Amino acid sequence: QAQLVESGGGLVQAGGSLTLSCTPSTSTVNIRVAAWFRQAPGKGREFVAARTWLGNGLYYADSVKARFTIAKNNAKHTMYLQMHTVKPEDTAVYYCAAGRDIDRVREPAAYDYWGRGTQVTVSS
Repeated sequence: QAQLVESGGGLVQAGGSLTLSCTPSTSTVNIRVAAWFRQAPGKGREFVAARTWLGNGLYYADSVKARFTIAKNNAKHTMYLQMHTVKPEDTAVYYCAAGRDIDRVREPAAYDYWGRGTQVTVSS
């Protein structure tokens, strides 16, 4: 069973950049899609971006399109979320998720595996 480990969160000023990483700690043979979600205090879990694990399918929330990039290093089996021009409203706990359902990439319930989350705080 794949377990996911996130890293790279922290404090960043508005307009700055930050890169999050997500690495499966065990086998990735059953993963078909991986994604980033975020959850701000008092709000539900929100889709940020997703990509197919072995292909080139990319999906973004409108709120981050053109500012965030989801990328993958195949040799390291590591997924990244490159965050640029960040805004205070990007402040949240960011979660990495992975699963097999490529038809519901924007739905948290479609994912089988989750990381514990990493905090991103954007100061104004």
